[in-house]
Amino acid sequence: MLKVDETALVIIDVQGKLAKIMHQSGEMLRNLERLIKGAQLLDIPILWLEQYPKGLGPTAEEIKQHLTDNSPIDKMAFSACKSDTFQEELKKLERKSMLVAGIETHICVYQTVSELLNLGKEVEVVVDCVSSRTLANKEIGLDKMKSLGASVTSVEMVLFELMGTAEHSKFREISKLIK
Repeated sequence: MLKVDETALVIIDVQGKLAKIMHQSGEMLRNLERLIKGAQLLDIPILWLEQYPKGLGPTAEEIKQHLTDNSPIDKMAFSACKSDTFQEELKKLERKSMLVAGIETHICVYQTVSELLNLGKEVEVVVDCVSSRTLANKEIGLDKMKSLGASVTSVEMVLFELMGTAEHSKFREISKLIK
């Protein structure tokens, strides 16, 4: 079970026009907004990445508007773990559990998850917050990550798991996000 004080959220490359052409992009972006707001309510730290922003553009405005307390970490390698800045931020957080969301499932998300697992992190991929241009590539990426030892979850499942009880001080606010 995930614990608030042991968990961080990693958002990968939800950028520009690319974000708009993902399979079921509207649903993915709405779910990602819910996840970010929930993480913020629960004080879960967020690491936010952008792949080659000069070429792919900035993070989609729907997402960026909720990340005002963060700055994106630029990267060129597909895996976030190849970024020295990401590695430094990851070490500062001292979190063992990583929630991972973003695009594309079969490329940057997959490679990041693979390396996070190699670093000894427990990784949960938020399935309704990842996508690829095709459903087939999303499914292939998810299957490979599961075969490596990553778990899968959903926005609703993870937020309620992190709260653990309806008596949690943020229960009403989180419940409103889900509805």
